[in-house]
Amino acid sequence: MDLKARLADVDARIVDAARSAGRDPGEITRVVVTKFHPASLVRELYHLGVRDVGENRQQELTAKRAELADLPHLRWHFVGQAQTNKARAIREAAAVVHSVDRARLADALEAAGQSVEGVLDVLLQVNLTDDAGRGGTSPDDVPRLAEHIAGSCPTLRVRGVMGVAPLDEPAADAFARLAAARDQVRAVVPDAGWMSAGMTGDFSEAIAAGATHLRIGSAITGPRPVHG
Repeated sequence: MDLKARLADVDARIVDAARSAGRDPGEITRVVVTKFHPASLVRELYHLGVRDVGENRQQELTAKRAELADLPHLRWHFVGQAQTNKARAIREAAAVVHSVDRARLADALEAAGQSVEGVLDVLLQVNLTDDAGRGGTSPDDVPRLAEHIAGSCPTLRVRGVMGVAPLDEPAADAFARLAAARDQVRAVVPDAGWMSAGMTGDFSEAIAAGATHLRIGSAITGPRPVHG
């Protein structure tokens, strides 16, 4: 299938999964992750109606946004692990950061906001594995992180949570824990209802669990180019 056909196929599957879960497909945002693909592919996606694009690496995000600055209403999502020393560059390029997992990173993004206009939407990344070395804050620490950002970072707006399902358990079980973490965040920030979950292989389970944002790459973009 070509790009247009792959996009249409994924969108049809999203609609089917939403309806099967008794949900309105219109409340689900499909973020196309274009890691390692050229900006020209993002331009093609834009002309096919895509407005939400995700990047894992700050350098790619910054470069692609600059190259595609002529496209109005294109919304850039940073979905990778963020380093504090890249916070300013991420803040300058992204409309949404899905991977805030510690107070120090939130503080760095807040400090960067002194030179960038507007409020940055952020999601709290939750570690859904038993490996403390993986990206994300522990589920137990989610309320504390939400409280820190809500109380100390006025240019950041907590929107909800993000998580990646581990490979060694059913995705539905992991996404149920993520939904519970979202409920904890909403106890602190009542309108933080976003849940970024689900990729190419498990977005149906994510939709069933209540995901509002899906991060889908290769099912739409095709295989990633070889990256040296």
